[in-house]
Amino acid sequence: MNPVIRNIIAVLTGMLIGSVINIGIVEVGNVLVPVEGGDVSTMEDLKRVMPTFTYKNFIFPFLAHALGTLSGAFIAALIAATHKKNMAFSIGGLFLLGGISVNLMLPGPIWFEALDLLLAYIPMAFIGGKIAINYSKKL
Repeated sequence: MNPVIRNIIAVLTGMLIGSVINIGIVEVGNVLVPVEGGDVSTMEDLKRVMPTFTYKNFIFPFLAHALGTLSGAFIAALIAATHKKNMAFSIGGLFLLGGISVNLMLPGPIWFEALDLLLAYIPMAFIGGKIAINYSKKL
């Protein structure tokens, strides 16, 4: 297979798998730490109830962002034909753009926005890429 096509497939697959993991963890969090007084499935209601959140309500979103990025970067680097580290970082960058846009749309606390944007995306992409590269060497 053409390396460019394989790298495109790697990034698309990493985005898909990372997004599915992200959504799954958020949904599990909604069950384990339910939000009182609102339906968090709509942006408007989420905006309305978000100021009432405690730190517990932010654990699963952070884990979703971090583990979604980690797994997506791992998959992208594992599948990529060349530039494995760059493919992992592309997942981190794309997820970071998504994180920035959500943080601009929702009134979250500054501590969460900083933690999320600084630790959940680029560092996790680095780790996911590193694990995939090391795993590939053992094959």
